[in-house]
Amino acid sequence: MQSKINSFFKPNSSPALQNQATDLFDNPSDEEEEDFTREPEVPIIYTRRPPKTESGENDDGIEEKKMMNCKRVLNKKRKYAQFHLDLGQSDFMFRNCKICGMKFVPGDEDDERLHKEFHKSYTHGIGFKGWRNERVIDTHSSQNGRVILVQNDDPPAHIKKVEEVIKMMEMELGDGWIFHKDCKVYLYISSHRVAGCLVAEPIKKAYRLISNLDEKDDISMTKKEGKLTSTTLRFGSISFQREIARKNPSTKNERESENALLGAIICEKDAVPAVCGIRAIWVTPSNRRKHVATHLLEATRKSFCSGLILENGQLAFSQPTNAGKLLATSYTNTKSFLIYTTNSV
Repeated sequence: MQSKINSFFKPNSSPALQNQATDLFDNPSDEEEEDFTREPEVPIIYTRRPPKTESGENDDGIEEKKMMNCKRVLNKKRKYAQFHLDLGQSDFMFRNCKICGMKFVPGDEDDERLHKEFHKSYTHGIGFKGWRNERVIDTHSSQNGRVILVQNDDPPAHIKKVEEVIKMMEMELGDGWIFHKDCKVYLYISSHRVAGCLVAEPIKKAYRLISNLDEKDDISMTKKEGKLTSTTLRFGSISFQREIARKNPSTKNERESENALLGAIICEKDAVPAVCGIRAIWVTPSNRRKHVATHLLEATRKSFCSGLILENGQLAFSQPTNAGKLLATSYTNTKSFLIYTTNSV
């Protein structure tokens, strides 16, 4: 009998082999399963870039230095320095104050601050808070001022203040001759500032000044008002009034008297006895024409000699300046006031 066609397609393997084959595909081993599920390992290696040996190496070094310099500049504080153009100007950089004489640099905060402080001390006087043991000679309620006396045996703080004032005086009167240990210093205090200073010393003789002015000349410094003349201009019903101020006629005589006082100092040959010499006197610019110098002279003649009040004409003046001559003439009420030299002390 002929076999069926299905017999030709039957597998030759046994059922056991078939089961084993299916197990291989259906149940893989644990190691193979781990190989499929494990993520692949990718090694990461960091390597430094090798330096260039060509000309590019110098460029990198220059760039690196530039970066370092930029960092340094950024870390520093910015400076706002002021620059000036030198175009041949006479007051380049420094400026000389016409009032106090101090030189300073405009635009510099420190210089301007120092100039402001010095300018105020020069024009209004050095600051003075006062002392516990002041030797008050005279007071003036009208100007809220007082005159105090400082001698060589006073406390060091008093002497230090006097030396500070003397330095201010030396700017106008010259340095190195105003003050010594035998001097008596009179300070005029007003509004907590030293408005004036007088230095007096004991002397033995003086010489009377020979005046080259005529007795008929008027040496008074009072100013008279100028005469006014008016004219009227009419234009129909409208009138205009014009005033003309003429020159003061007393100005000529005043200038002649002043020029005569500013001439050479000529004294008599014979000396006269004297006890008080005004070595120097100085008043701050803002306190001049306020009788500060007169108050100092009055305090000096009343207190210089203990138990004795001197007359105005008994005060002698040393090396008077132009303003000093006018002051001495006005105070003593004579053109022939006493003059002495420092050698005759």
